[in-house]
Amino acid sequence: MKNFEYASARDTRQAVSFLGTDWNAARIMGGGTDLLDEMKERLVEPDRIVHLPMAALDYIKSTPRAIVIGATTTIATLETHPVIKQHLPGLAQAATSLATPQIRNMGTIGGNLCQRPRCWYYRNAEYPCLKKGGSTCYAKDGANKYNAILGGGPSYIVHPSDIAPMALALNASVRIAGPKGERLVPLDSFFTLPNKNITRENILEPNEIVTEIIVPTLPVGSRSVYLKVKERDTQDFALASAGVAVTLKNGVVQVARIALGGVAPIPWRAPEAEAIIKGHKLTPQLAQTAAEAALKNAKPLNDNAYKVPLAITTLRRALLAAMA
Repeated sequence: MKNFEYASARDTRQAVSFLGTDWNAARIMGGGTDLLDEMKERLVEPDRIVHLPMAALDYIKSTPRAIVIGATTTIATLETHPVIKQHLPGLAQAATSLATPQIRNMGTIGGNLCQRPRCWYYRNAEYPCLKKGGSTCYAKDGANKYNAILGGGPSYIVHPSDIAPMALALNASVRIAGPKGERLVPLDSFFTLPNKNITRENILEPNEIVTEIIVPTLPVGSRSVYLKVKERDTQDFALASAGVAVTLKNGVVQVARIALGGVAPIPWRAPEAEAIIKGHKLTPQLAQTAAEAALKNAKPLNDNAYKVPLAITTLRRALLAAMA
């Protein structure tokens, strides 16, 4: 690991002042569960690490209009907090599905949303892939069992977060602090596809920090579910996952938001599926039709065609679970 300067910030304003306008100059660190791995693998070699103390943004606040979660709130807290379990059960389920207890105790919600790809070509320093400024996505014609089937190209990474698809389904926004102050950005606009920005997965600039995640208060009759399929029951990333948030009235779907994980370079909204179930009572057949519509534009690579029926089944089961 390259030598670096360590700067401990007392608050977000000071942390922003310690960051520069070059990704190589400085990086922010909360729990460090992703950044330290990248540094050990020499994927990133910043001159300065800016540590944002875990206590700085560790809170969950419930207001009449929203539930506000500080960015350094740990995944373990999300998993067990009574407000989250009662009002946002899908988010608690996403937290529970994530990694191991040790990682959940250190990993933060802000870091989980902003974590880097887990594609093994990206994580291997020997491959100068597109994500690292190279000219080739080795996964496209290489070992691509775990790569994207939706929204891929020119890079075929999948976004590794479990929190992100569920938060997207819950219509969450993030508050971002930077040198010019704060701004509020819907998660729908936060993540970026490779054809928009090949080296990054979100709109953050080098001197910006996610400080809060804001989830609007759900109407009466709302339900949320997160369902994840992984290769191993122990620590693993999603082969496919689905975050579903619906509002029901007399059993009829009034509002629906659906996001898929493990299948695209960003958490993937499924508006086709949302439109199919809206205004109807959700039957097993309608859930199957909606799930198939969500994957109708899938373009699997050589080794990951299995993800299409897997994602369809995952979404169908999540939709039915939301209605149960």
